[in-house]
Amino acid sequence: MKEQKLIEMMNKLDKLDNIMQEVIKEMMNIRSLSVGTLEALKRMKGYDKAIEQLKKDAAKDKEKAENEGQKN
Repeated sequence: MKEQKLIEMMNKLDKLDNIMQEVIKEMMNIRSLSVGTLEALKRMKGYDKAIEQLKKDAAKDKEKAENEGQKN
């Protein structure tokens, strides 16, 4: 390969590395926001009741999906 082509490839890799570092940093920010939001929700009145209802709804949805899958 020509030296210029190698230099271009190296520059592209450096740019990709920088982009990936930014993506990782943003994912960490989103994770932190998600954890903070969850902790705030846990402190709200009615949280436990809401979680139990969500579990029941998820079980119903799962059962419904399984029944539809058996029909096909």
